[in-house]
Amino acid sequence: MWRTRLVKTRRGCFEVFSAGEGPPLGVSHLYSEFNASGDLFAAAFRELRTVYLVNLRGAGGSDSAKAASELSMDAAAEDLEAIREALGFGSWDFAGHSTGGMLGLLYAVTRGEGIRSLVAAGAAASHRYADAAHCIYSPQHPDFQRMQDLIEALKVPELTQAERNRLSKERTKLSLLRPERYAEYFPAEVRKRISVPRLDYYGREDFPRFDLLDQLRRCPVPTLVGCGRHDVQCPVECSEEIAAAMPHARLVIFEESSHYPFLEEPRAFRAAAQEFLSHRSS
Repeated sequence: MWRTRLVKTRRGCFEVFSAGEGPPLGVSHLYSEFNASGDLFAAAFRELRTVYLVNLRGAGGSDSAKAASELSMDAAAEDLEAIREALGFGSWDFAGHSTGGMLGLLYAVTRGEGIRSLVAAGAAASHRYADAAHCIYSPQHPDFQRMQDLIEALKVPELTQAERNRLSKERTKLSLLRPERYAEYFPAEVRKRISVPRLDYYGREDFPRFDLLDQLRRCPVPTLVGCGRHDVQCPVECSEEIAAAMPHARLVIFEESSHYPFLEEPRAFRAAAQEFLSHRSS
């Protein structure tokens, strides 16, 4: 189990889980709600860093949003800076997967002075990732409607835990190269939920205007960009675009993965993370 604490900041109180040892590394996701069972992406860094897994505003035990705009990506980046300051770190590394990686990119280009380095896995720099026919969020993708149906079904608060587990499993399997290995990748003891207000705000407000490509060209933060060759959520060309834009980025493509290379190819992912972060230890 991860250690749990409430961190009081200049912007409110946030629930933070920690594990590991070494220099600090922050992890979050735009609309996940974490608990003391931790997170499988965050766990990939526990042997390299002391990981601080953050519930953003409105998720878990963190303060609720007083205005809808407090659920935005920009507000989340400012909240992360406030958490870093409150924890007493002059800087930290940051890692994010999927929309957590998108948040990490925004964090780096707008408040990069607090970030020593960034790991962005399975991410995108623009809302145009959903335009690709092989992206599961494109209406052209054969699994588009099923993915949308599952997302909406998981928003229902009255779901039993068994129903939630079944739907979540089906949804996740759509983004695995080898869905038959789901039980191997996702141990039952690690649990998290979707923060529905945060997901809805992202889809309604942040997603339509999300585009960081021009800003990334001026971003000084050293960045490891990782992606599965067969990623159906943020296709590999999105990571190639990020790495080409950023002046201090390294791209690693995981040939036998879809959206979860840290689970589908864990040794390769950890080796890439270790090599990258080992040059940035303090």
